[in-house]
Amino acid sequence: MNRLEQEVRHVMAERNAGLSPSDQAAMRDLLDHEREQTMSLVTSLRSDWEDIVETSALVGADDEHDPEGSSTAFERAHIQSLLDQAHARLVDLAHALERLRDGTYGACEGCGRRIDLERLRARPAARTCITCAAGGRRRTP
Repeated sequence: MNRLEQEVRHVMAERNAGLSPSDQAAMRDLLDHEREQTMSLVTSLRSDWEDIVETSALVGADDEHDPEGSSTAFERAHIQSLLDQAHARLVDLAHALERLRDGTYGACEGCGRRIDLERLRARPAARTCITCAAGGRRRTP
């Protein structure tokens, strides 16, 4: 890490969104809980996916000509979409935990200001404040 990166991290760590050590611990617990819930969802969705694939293989349905085929294809696509969202959520949560460890958690990536604790409680992986999320503020060089 070069000197400039160290200074940026230091400034961000000083900001650290003004989170007290107890708030940081609570957010870590919340992030861990969200991660566990998302992992459970992934496990459940994978099971659903496997059930659909197995059932389709046993029946030998031809999606193009079978009246039930289109719903089977829809179900597979729906579950895949939910899996993709869950995996993206896991990535977001991992990044949030990394920011918590390096002291940049709670600082808006858009403007550098503090993200309200209420927003972090509602969306623990949030990277931006409400204003930047709504597009009202832009990052300044």
